[in-house]
Amino acid sequence: MAHFDVFNGDADGICALHQLRLARPREATLVTGAKRDIALVKRVQARPGDSLTVLDISFDANREALCALLDQGVHVEYFDHHHAGELPMNVNLAAHIDTTAQVCTSVLVDRHLRGQYRPWAVAAAFGDNLQATAHELAREAGLDETQAAQLCELGESINYNAYGDSVEDLFIAPVTLYETLKHYADPFDFIASEPLVASLSACRREDLERAQEITPLFTVQYGSVCVLPDEPWARRVRGVFANALAIEEPSCAHAVLSVNPDGNYAVSVRAPLVRPRGADELCRAFPGGNGRVGAAGIDCLDSERLDLFVTAFVRVFGRSAPR
Repeated sequence: MAHFDVFNGDADGICALHQLRLARPREATLVTGAKRDIALVKRVQARPGDSLTVLDISFDANREALCALLDQGVHVEYFDHHHAGELPMNVNLAAHIDTTAQVCTSVLVDRHLRGQYRPWAVAAAFGDNLQATAHELAREAGLDETQAAQLCELGESINYNAYGDSVEDLFIAPVTLYETLKHYADPFDFIASEPLVASLSACRREDLERAQEITPLFTVQYGSVCVLPDEPWARRVRGVFANALAIEEPSCAHAVLSVNPDGNYAVSVRAPLVRPRGADELCRAFPGGNGRVGAAGIDCLDSERLDLFVTAFVRVFGRSAPR
């Protein structure tokens, strides 16, 4: 019987799968893509008796394809922290889903494995901008500040690589990055041995510097909306820039948009780190929107709906701002 590993191409998806396969090695067909490529299950050509492991993509966004596979007798193990909606009652489904603000998929896998490969979960949590969670896991793993900083750099760089509207926008294809990383049980060996890590970090910092030169479209006391140009670097850095703004101003919400070649927008939203809620509500109000309470996005926001998006941003985050 065939097995398929289906995973988001960001730091959380890659590190979640890596932990699982270090603990439970198995041959698998890999299915992944850029971060926003989340409707991945429909690509799987599974037959009755086959199995899937799905990590870090919304169940709700893959519902139709998943239910069809489950009904055919395909076994599915699911780890995720995004909005899922109602789960089907099916004996072929084993779901590990937690949508609370301070967890990511790699943290769920870490719990499942009882911390067996925790440094990878630390890197993933940093990549998902869960700073407090990452530091707590690092402390529990006995890591010092220098090691935590190394894992932060690694997680943020792997996460940066996933952003873009296609694999062609990225520094390296996520499946290739995973194939490189999977040979290292210890992330510090990966950092020391692979020049790719330093190259990714340098590219990320260069793109961040470009983004920081852009004047926000809209700024209020409780948040900002920034629009980046139609350039590959802007699409790569969109999510990482949103994370950086959230860390810089943790009491504020931030939306970072990049212009698509068709003139519409891809959107990354971050709720205030001190009040991580509302991001999923905002984005799911628009076609192609999904995510979690603290961080969410919209695949393609019609350019004619930009003003409507800003109005919704004000409604969602203005109501929860301190008075």
